[in-house]
Parts: sequence; C-alpha cells; structure tokens
Amino acid sequence: MLTGGGYVLYNNRSRAGLSLFAALTVTALLDLFDLLSLALPADAFFWKKYALTAESLLPPFWILCSLTFARRSGPWKVGLMLKVAIASTFLFSVLPQVLPLNAFFYAPDFPGERLLFLGNAGFFFYIGVMACLVVALVNFEATLTNASPEALWKIKFELIGLGTILAVQIFYYSQALLYRSLNMNYLPLRSFMYLVAAALMAYSLVCRRGNVRIQVSRQVAFKSVVLFAVGVYLVALGLLGEGMKYLGGAFPRTMTITLAFLAGIALLILLLSERVKREVKVVLHKNFYQNKHDYRTQWLRFTEQLSTSRSGEELLQRILAAYCDIFGIEGATLFLYEEEQGGYCARAYYEMDPMPVTITPDNPLVGFMGERAWVVNVKDAAPEIVDENGRFFVENNISFIVPLFDGERIEGFITLGRVIKQDEVYIYEDYDLMKTIARQASQAILHQRLSDEIAQAREMEAIGNVATFVVHDLKNLVATLSLIVDNAAKYMQNPDFQKDMLTSLGNTAEKMRVLIGRLKNLGDKNLLNLHPVDLLELVDRTAHLVAGGRITVSGNNEKVIADGGEIQKVVMNLLINAVEASDREQPIHAEIDDKEGMPYIRISDQGCGMSDHYLRTKLFKPFKTTKKQGLGIGLYQCRKIVESHGGRIEVSSLEGSGSVFTVWFPAATEMRPEGRVDSV
Repeated sequence: MLTGGGYVLYNNRSRAGLSLFAALTVTALLDLFDLLSLALPADAFFWKKYALTAESLLPPFWILCSLTFARRSGPWKVGLMLKVAIASTFLFSVLPQVLPLNAFFYAPDFPGERLLFLGNAGFFFYIGVMACLVVALVNFEATLTNASPEALWKIKFELIGLGTILAVQIFYYSQALLYRSLNMNYLPLRSFMYLVAAALMAYSLVCRRGNVRIQVSRQVAFKSVVLFAVGVYLVALGLLGEGMKYLGGAFPRTMTITLAFLAGIALLILLLSERVKREVKVVLHKNFYQNKHDYRTQWLRFTEQLSTSRSGEELLQRILAAYCDIFGIEGATLFLYEEEQGGYCARAYYEMDPMPVTITPDNPLVGFMGERAWVVNVKDAAPEIVDENGRFFVENNISFIVPLFDGERIEGFITLGRVIKQDEVYIYEDYDLMKTIARQASQAILHQRLSDEIAQAREMEAIGNVATFVVHDLKNLVATLSLIVDNAAKYMQNPDFQKDMLTSLGNTAEKMRVLIGRLKNLGDKNLLNLHPVDLLELVDRTAHLVAGGRITVSGNNEKVIADGGEIQKVVMNLLINAVEASDREQPIHAEIDDKEGMPYIRISDQGCGMSDHYLRTKLFKPFKTTKKQGLGIGLYQCRKIVESHGGRIEVSSLEGSGSVFTVWFPAATEMRPEGRVDSV
C-alpha cells in the first residue's frame, strides 16, 4: 500500500494526489504497527502507541482524500466552515499525545489474548474516528454517483479499492464499539482485504486511470448532509443506549424509547422544513462551491418543466414554482398585460393571496424595468418606485420584481414574495439567473398564447365550415322553393300540381325544421338513422322536387340499409348540379341498378362537364367550385355522407360533353349497422 501511495504521488503531484498518498500511508503504517505489536510481545504497547497515533490521523487524511479524489477543482472551493471542519479532525491526533495509553484501552493479558478493552476515552475516540470514516465513504459514493460513464470506467476499480479499505475499517471499529473491545484477531482479515484493495487500485492506476475529474452536484451534496444528519441521530441513539448502562433503573427504558421516537420526529420535521433546506443549501453554496447556482442543472430542470406542461395554467404555475424553488421564495405572482384592463393584471398565483390590482404602463415600476431591464429588489428600489408602489409591496410581502420582455416591450413581470432565509444575501449571480429564466419563461408564455390563439382560430374555422354546410343546405332548399314558384305561374290551376306543391312545401318545411334542430347541437357528430331505403322511390321523389318532369328516372327497386335523409341530400346535390350545368333542353337521367350485388345510383347529364385538371386537383375539395354563385361544399359533403355509409362516388367527365356521377353502396352483407357523418 505504501508503494501504491508513492506511485500515486509520483504521477499526480496535486492536492488530490497528496491527500490520497497521505491516507494510504497512514493506513499502511497503522496496519504495520498493529502487526508489530502482535509479533513483538515485549514491545507490544510501544507499537500500540504508534498505532494509536496513526489511527488519530485517519479522520483528517481520509476526509481530505474523499473530498479531492477525482474531483474537479473549478466549481469546488474550501470555504470557512469546511476549513474549520477539516481542521477539527486534526484534534484527534492531539489526544494520544495528552492522554495516557490506559485511558484508551487496557489489556492485562495482551498480546497473549488479542483483546484490548476500551476505556471511556477510547470508546468516544473510536466513535469519532468511525463517524469520520463514514463521512469519507459517503463522499466517495457521491463521486461515484456523479461520474460519467467514461470516467466511471476509468476509476471504478480504484473507487472500489478505496471503499473496501474504508468498509473494513468501519467494520473493525464498529465491532470494537459494539463489544467495547478491540478484537485484534481481525487483523489478518483486515490486512488481506487491504491487499485486495491495493490490487484493485494498482490495476486501475496502471491499466485504466487517465485524467479524470468529476464535479459533485449540489443535489448529491445536500443528500450527503441528510445522510450525515441521520448518522448523527443513530450515533446519538447508540450513546443513549450506552448511557443506560450507567443510569440503570434511574432512567426507565420506556422513557428512552420515547426520547428516541421524539428525536426521530424532530429530525424528520427539520429535514422537511423549507427553511432548513434553504439554510443547508446556502451553507453548501458558500463553503463548497465557487458558483452559487448549478446553472446546467437548473436550466435542464426548468426546460423539462416547461416542455411537459399540459395547459397554459400549468405552465404559469410551473414558472412560478421554479422561481420559488431556485431562489428560496415562499410564493410568487405572475402579471401579464391585458388590453381590456389597460394594464398589467395578476394571471397566476403560487402560494400567494389574490392581488386584485392593475399596474398601469405609466407606473414608475414599469418604466424603470423597461428602461433598465433590471430585476427590482424592493429593499434597494428607487424612491419614486417605492412612493408609488410601497403599499402594494408591503401588503403582499414582495421582495423582487422580475420583468418579462417580448422584444423591447414588457409583456409582464413576476413578483416574488417573502424570502425563506431572511438574512440570505442575493448577489449578481441571482439577478443574472432570474433574468435568464425570465427570457425563457417569456418565450414559453408567448408560444402558449400563440397556441391558444391558433386553437381558437381553428374552432372558429370549424364553426365557419359548419355554417357553410348549413348555408349550402339552405341554398338547396331555396332552389327547390324557387322551382316551385317558377312552375306555379304556369300550373297553379292544375289540381295535381297543387297537390305536389303542397307535398313539396311540407317536405321542405320539415327539412328546415330538422336543420334547425341539428344546429342546436352544432359541431356534434350525428349518428346515422339507418333503415331500409328504396333507392328508386327516393331518387324519383327527389327528381320531382328538383325539376319536376325534366329529369328521367329508370331502373330497379334496389333497397339498401341507409339514412334516407342523408342519401336524399346526396341525390339532391347531384341533381341540382346536373340541372345547373345543363341547358333546359339538355336531358338529365338517373339510373338505379346493381352490379355484382352492389346497388348504385348513376346520374348523367350532357352539360358543360369538367376538365381533367379540375377532376384531379379540386373535385371533392371544400370551397372549390366552378360556379359563380357556388360555395364548393356540395360534393365534399356528398362524399362524406357516402363514405359514412361504407360506399364511394365515382366520376367521369369530359369538358363540354357532360358528367356522370355514380354512387356505389356496399352489398347487404357488408352494410354497417350504424355510422357517423359530419353534418348539420
């Protein structure tokens, strides 16, 4: 082990190399002195005195080694508290010099009987030594946790070796404390494990070790403090149990257990206290790190919180929660500019009471932030800001105001409430991080606002589309009424015409009533009202509604399971299109038949027809039409209705020669029992 320590120092003459060399050297000397005390009975206590001195140097050197091994030197610093803590561990080395050996242990038959019974001084001495070794082991665990995969590959065997040395020492001293005696029969075991650890470290140093430096995160440092607090609690329980041996019946056992539980509850309350957490974090920042904030960790966490927000309100809440967590604030409020109110109004709260106040753009606070782009510390605010907003600051316990910019314009600001640690000093690092987070928060709020506007625009577009369908249906109904009015001038005296006219008017009024009823559930998807429909009868009836006797209908009585009202819409659209595309003398024909068990309706005309380009690119597309007064909705609606029935529409057309539309229905065995269609 001495050779390994020398090799480390030769290759790494830094603070970390020197600390590791010192820790390994002291450990090797301790083992050597203990073995000599057993091998030379005449000088047993002489060598045990040196062994005790080596043991007293274990705490400072192993703690220094654990704090520097493979650690980065940049963000880590030795603050006042850390210096005091490390310096205090050197007090262990004073005790063997000022206290006699028999104050630590006594052994009437040593080394014949390899047991050294601990005295009171020895018992507490080894408690301190073991506690320091546990702290060192926790520090090595923190280094292991924060190592990157590449760094871990290089140093894992070395860390395992160092951890093995500490684990063996902790086991050795825990047995001593448990039985109040040093059992030196464990020395061969300890020496063997040291050799195993030395072999692991040698392999790592020779074959794997490179220039590895690891930065310990603040979260791991905080966790180490928590583990240390729990360790102190457990040691206190051990001391309490030890004290029971001397107090005996004067201190009831139930009282001891009660005190243990009360102490555990008190520790839990302290660990869960936001104020205590902030106090610990501030102490860690002051004494262990050069920078107050772990910018990378804070940025990644804040970005993740923003990106996983599921709504605008949750986004605002997470922004405020992040400010409170990072800067140790009890609560926060977000103000955004509202056009209707003519100022900045509170939009979100986090652990704060509502603030029914509007901050106008001409407020000195807004002017100052807009001109300087600074975070406002209420304690150092300009007099004109305090004069205008002093009451507002005091009533809401506001400590800071962070502006949110959209370009050069102040989009809003965040007011931070009472500081958790009242004597905490906020420096330029805090203000820079506040502004940096504010820039990202501003972008997130802007994106959320744009998303809301797009969603609202889509809703309006959907309503507009539905309204267009409604207008189209009304247009067809008006076209039917117009044909009735045109024919009434010629055939009003004809009783058959009067009968057909009344029937048509009744049907049209019924369709308008149904249309109005559907408008009450605007935007809902309507179930098809499926029932047997005679296609020949439906087409013939619709043809009379559209153009009287101008349209010829032929074919068979094909029956399908369908929504008669919806299919009539399709037929009416196609017939009206044929009438409008044809001159009065040009024939229009509707045929109903089936092919291979699939019923169809075929409507043909000899009108103007459509071009190939229009067929490929615009047919069946909403709001695309060749008519001067058309809406471009009819064929789109027809295809939707037919597809909802499981059918399809085929089209053939030649510009100047007419068009043929064929509506195919599925065979009876393929007909769906029900369907949905987007219509009103």
